[in-house]
Amino acid sequence: MKEELMKLIIESGCIKFGHFILTSGKESNYYIDIKSLITNPKALKLIAKMIKEESRKLGIEYDKVAGPELGAVPIATALSLETNKPLLIIRKKRKEHGTGKLIEGEISPGDRVLLVEDVTTTGGSVIRAAKILKEHEAEVVGIFVVVDREEGAKENIEKEGFKLYPLVLVSDLFEAAGVSKD
Repeated sequence: MKEELMKLIIESGCIKFGHFILTSGKESNYYIDIKSLITNPKALKLIAKMIKEESRKLGIEYDKVAGPELGAVPIATALSLETNKPLLIIRKKRKEHGTGKLIEGEISPGDRVLLVEDVTTTGGSVIRAAKILKEHEAEVVGIFVVVDREEGAKENIEKEGFKLYPLVLVSDLFEAAGVSKD
């Protein structure tokens, strides 16, 4: 399945070269534009199936699936549908109208939540989401990411007491594509 996912990432044109500023603030000569992939139903089904299988193999049990807006929402939704587990969406900032929620969906103390993300660089966005879940007394049982850029996310996430499970490492992706990230 990993090879199939990497092929889809490559064929979807998700690897872009140029000058980019990442969410982390870092500059990069390449960008993993996973948004074009996660709008593809075939890719979303594959990603959800992979996360479901990997979490099962690892013995990770969870009650709910969560993803920070925006890129992780389609992934979390697909996984929610694949596993029949309720969905939580972590907002980037608290709503200033209506209920003012940071989390959409029903969350209760003690919920075991599997958090998903599209791409990680330093892990800042997903760490923030995990901390919000923790503030709501949920247990983040694991964080799955479609592509880890291998620029510190794993280490930063582990420093915060969470565990990252990448479906694809960027080094494997570049090797499969036959290109160099330099």
